[in-house]
This record gives sequence, C-alpha cells and structure tokens, in this order.
Amino acid sequence: MTHINVAARKEAVVGRASRIKSALAIAFIGDVCLVFLGLVVGHWLRFQSGIFSLDRLGLISGGIDSSEPLEDYLGLIVFGSILLSCTYLVMDLYDPRNLLRYRATVLIVTRAMALWLAVYLGLSLVLKFNPPISRIYAVCSTLSAAILVLVWRYLYLMFIRLGDGFFGLRKRVAFLGWSQVVNHLVKSVESDRGDQHCIVGYISETGDNSGQAAGSNIPLLGHVSELGEILSVRSIDILIQANSQADVSEMIRNCNICDREMVQFKLMPNRFHMMIAGLHLETICDVSILGVNQGPLERPINRLMKRGIDIIGSIFGLVFSVPLIILFGALVYIESPGPILYRQTRTGRRGRNFEILKIRSMRLNAEAHGGVQWAKKGDDRRLRIGAFMRGTNIDEVPQFWNVLKGDMSLVGPRPERPELICRFQNEIPHYNSRLSVKPGITGWAQINGLRGDTDLTERVRHDLYYIENWSLIGDFMIMIRTFSVQKNAY
Repeated sequence: MTHINVAARKEAVVGRASRIKSALAIAFIGDVCLVFLGLVVGHWLRFQSGIFSLDRLGLISGGIDSSEPLEDYLGLIVFGSILLSCTYLVMDLYDPRNLLRYRATVLIVTRAMALWLAVYLGLSLVLKFNPPISRIYAVCSTLSAAILVLVWRYLYLMFIRLGDGFFGLRKRVAFLGWSQVVNHLVKSVESDRGDQHCIVGYISETGDNSGQAAGSNIPLLGHVSELGEILSVRSIDILIQANSQADVSEMIRNCNICDREMVQFKLMPNRFHMMIAGLHLETICDVSILGVNQGPLERPINRLMKRGIDIIGSIFGLVFSVPLIILFGALVYIESPGPILYRQTRTGRRGRNFEILKIRSMRLNAEAHGGVQWAKKGDDRRLRIGAFMRGTNIDEVPQFWNVLKGDMSLVGPRPERPELICRFQNEIPHYNSRLSVKPGITGWAQINGLRGDTDLTERVRHDLYYIENWSLIGDFMIMIRTFSVQKNAY
C-alpha cells in the first residue's frame, strides 16, 4: 500500500465526514431560523390576527394584554428559540443517522415540541417573565414552529436527494462473503430511502464465486486475497464479514487490513438473529464478561407504561367492538348454528398457557380429522363470513378481553398454540425468545405482512427485532399502521 493511496483514502474519509457535518450544520441553522420565525408567527396569531382576541370574545384575559407589541415579546421569543433549539439537540435531531430519515425527524420534532411547551410555560411561572407568557401564544408558537420546521426539513431532504449529494452522505458498505442474512439486509437497505448506507458489493471468500448472490444485483468485487486493494480502490467505509464462524486468524487478518485502510470492520451473526442488541461488557471480580443485557421490556417502568396503555386501549376496544361481535356473531350463527365465540389454548409470556377468544370463523369441529394446523389459502373449513372476518381481523376483536385480563398486550408477537411451539422450538433457533414478552393482538411482523401461512423464520426475526427495540412510540406506530396495511390472512 503506497503513501499516495493512504493519503487518498484519508482524504475520502475526511471529505465524507466533512459533508455530513456541513449538511447537519445547514439543517441546524435552518431549524433555528424557522423556529424563530415560528415563534414570531405565533405572536402574530395570538396578538395581531384577531383570531384569539379575548376581549372580542368577552372572555377574561387573565392579566395578559390582548395586544402585546412584538418588541415587548422579542426577549421571550429569543429565549424560546434558544430553548427549543437546545431541546432538538438533546433529543438527537442532529444525529447523522436521523438526517436522511424524515419519519424519524417528524417523531423527534413532535416530542421536542411537546416537551418544549411544558418547559417554556413552566419556566414562565417560576421565573415570572415580564410580560407573562400567554398560554395561547405558546400553543400557537408550538404549532407554527413545528409546521415550519417539518416543511423546511422535507424540502431540504428533497434537495439532498438530488444528484450525487444524497449518496455522498452515505457510508459505502461491502460484505465479506454472502448469506441469507446478507441478502435480507441488502433488500432492507435498498428499500429504505432514508438509510445512511450504500451497498457497494461483496467479496468472495472461496475460489468459486458463482451463485453466491443469486437473485441479487449486488456485484462481486473480487476475492478476499485482494481485500486491501479492493477496500482502497472502491473507497469502502464499512466491511461486514458474513460468516461469524470463520477462522479466528482469518478474522484478525481481515480486521487488521481494515484498520490499515481506515475501514470499519463489523461481524454479522451467523444465524438470522442472536439477541445481541443488549450486548454489553461487565466485570466480575476484575474479569471482563461479555453478555446480553436486559431488554427494554424487562424494566419495570416500561412494563408499567405498556400495561397502562393496554388497559386503556382494551377498555375502549371492548366498548367499540361490542356491536361488531353482536353483528358478526349473528351472521356466524345463521351460517353455522353453534357457539359464536371460539376458545383456543395459546402460549403466552414465559410459556404460560391461556385461552384466547375469537369470533368463530370455521365450521364446528374443524380440526376433528386434520389435527392442529394453520389456516391456509382456500381452506375448506372456513365459513363464508369467516373468510371476510379473517381478512379484516374482525374475528380477533374479542381478544381485547384477553388484553384486559393481562394474558395479552395490544402489541407483541402473535401467540402460537402449544402443539406448534413444541415443534418450532426445535426447528428454529431462538424461537422461544418470543416468549419473553406478552403476545399481542397486532405486532411488527403482522404489519409487515408476516402472518398466517408465511415464512416463519422471517416472522420470528421481526418479533425478536420488536422485543429488542421496543418503545412506547413504536407501539403507537404499529397500532396506527395496523389499520393501513393489507392483511395476509386466510
């Protein structure tokens, strides 16, 4: 490796980092300007537009003049702008990983605005600002600043995506070897326009390079014996080794080459998932031990918040679903006289069995001859009304009762039957890790079309991703998307 190549590589790395910093700086400056403008617009809406004239409405103004001049409010506007900009910083709006993700930007801005409103009004009571802050002004400023910042960020993202600037901000990734996990990762990156990675290609570990990336348009960059040259010529930023069970000496060699070429070296789990999101280093008697930390839902405060949402949501769900249960229960009885509700044993958190409730969608004694099995497309056991109920999830609305009882949650992995779990736990690695949380009416796998007779490995992978990356906001997003995605049920 020549000094010229090393210098060129260093220049490329520094150049990409500089472009990212510049893009974030522009985003920050634009946000600050739009926040200030939003607070000025809020002042206009409250005091000058006449929309919120308390005198005109005949209401008591609470000691706040209904026509405060902008000059008197200028100090409060500057203070509010600084406070909101700091809130954006604290909530990681300027994390490079969020720069190209508009959905993440919307979530952060929404949470930051809610926090800012509470702090802004709280400080006004403690510090006794003069003039005092109007609560209507604060709300108007919150809405106007949020709208302006989100519109600006959307237009800025569209501008970044023009030409080569978008890819210039992405890290160039290459894979050492190929596997099904790599294939899935490639598809995920290609389908996510906001991802910060750009897949360059893969490097073969064997002499036979044919068919490794079958069905993929990812190019072969060369053989591992040429690793150093490939990393330099292709300006790779990250090298991911697909085979985590490769020879240790080979991995050390590859890692050293990456270190020399200023390339990040990462190792991919050998199987589809290894529950390593919580991997951390701890010390026992001066000896370092690497292990898996507790997941988010192992923390009592998170479980308490999730349970509170479950109770409130299940009560509302039961109230609004009673008419559906009565209507479709009557249709089921007309087509197939017998019990309207169907009880079935499922396995919940930590392997505890419970009886799940559903509106019956199949004929009586549907499993009398075939035994335990999944419903399939064109299943002749279904009732005519049952096909519609299963496709729209109406048959599952009685499960709000299971949620209220505590057997299930609104969001989580779908519960399976004990007979199927006994089979799957021996066929699919980490299958029983799903049982570390309560099962749900809907979940991350379900909104991605993985339900019914679909790829079980993919479904488990999505369930484990949800368990490792749980958040309250994520649960709300899954519930919202449940009503907008096309179901895959039979």
